[in-house]
Amino acid sequence: MCEALGHELLPKNIEGTRAKLKRLVRFDVLTEADTGSFSRKQ
Repeated sequence: MCEALGHELLPKNIEGTRAKLKRLVRFDVLTEADTGSFSRKQ
C-alpha cells in the first residue's frame, strides 16, 4: 500500500499507513480478513 501511495518503505510510513487502514476498519469502510490484509467492505 505504501508503494501505491508513493511512500518510501520506511517503518514510520508503514506504521502510519497501517494505522490509517485500521481506522478505516473501525469506521466500517474496510474489512481486515487476516492480519495486514485489508479489503473494501461490501
